[in-house]
Amino acid sequence: MNFKFRVLSLLCASLGLVTISRAQTPTDGLMMPKGEICIAAIYENASWGRYWEGNFTRENANIGTFTRQMLMPMVVGGITDKINFIVSLPYVKTAATGGQMAGVEGIQDLSLSLKAQLVDKALGKGKLTGFTNLSFSTPASNYLSDYMPFSLGFGANELGLRAIGQYELDKGPYLRGSFAFLHRGTTEAERNFYFNDGAFYTSTMDVPDAIHGQLALGSWFLNKKLRVEASLITFRCATGDDIRAYNMPQPTNKVDFDRIEGFAQYYFTGGRGFGVIAYYNHMFSGRNMGQFSGFGLGMTYQFKAL
Repeated sequence: MNFKFRVLSLLCASLGLVTISRAQTPTDGLMMPKGEICIAAIYENASWGRYWEGNFTRENANIGTFTRQMLMPMVVGGITDKINFIVSLPYVKTAATGGQMAGVEGIQDLSLSLKAQLVDKALGKGKLTGFTNLSFSTPASNYLSDYMPFSLGFGANELGLRAIGQYELDKGPYLRGSFAFLHRGTTEAERNFYFNDGAFYTSTMDVPDAIHGQLALGSWFLNKKLRVEASLITFRCATGDDIRAYNMPQPTNKVDFDRIEGFAQYYFTGGRGFGVIAYYNHMFSGRNMGQFSGFGLGMTYQFKAL
């Protein structure tokens, strides 16, 4: 019911880039040129009225409709034409329409990422590109991770390794796939006893490792000023337990989901300067989490720094 998605996953709004200057994110098939900097601010609003308890969906009148809002500043820069860095620091706010539990707000996790282009080859009537991405995130504030679903995040360090492949036709349409393994550490709960397929007399909780995959189909329009993309995103924890009947979720839960997303980005000048992004996503299957639907809006500004 609680995940970063970036934040990983409700954060998969691309900022875009092709052969001219564009911003980019850890999951897309794009790179920033050397010395280019892009500053972005993204607002996201996602909510659910039903959630998955294990594989079973139910409503919770003690929560009503749950809402998670996020404001995420982001900086992307070109170290070289083939190596980029990405930094983000989200501010998250949670709330619910029912019950007595109060929502929380604050800074979530600092995410650092390095992305490298390994393949750039003409193939048939298009171009094949390949990338790898190494990411690390850590809690940036002392938030309560065991206050789910209201908590800001999992409260654990995360190390990710991603592979990305994209084939783009010369006339614009492209198909991209990515796959990542996420190794996550432990978090400290505000209690010294909990169940996780058995009784544990400790405040330390293991947050399950996970895999994250994406398949995207998109194209450019209006002389490379407008990019439109549709994607299917999947997330699976390697281990973990299910939410026990009529109980709250916890960081040890096995969280799975599948999500569809539509995304658009428009550049006012077609190069450096301002751009805007918008996206909508919906989770159509899941396990131990809320059935989120949400939208995001953002603005980007790109300039030559060096």
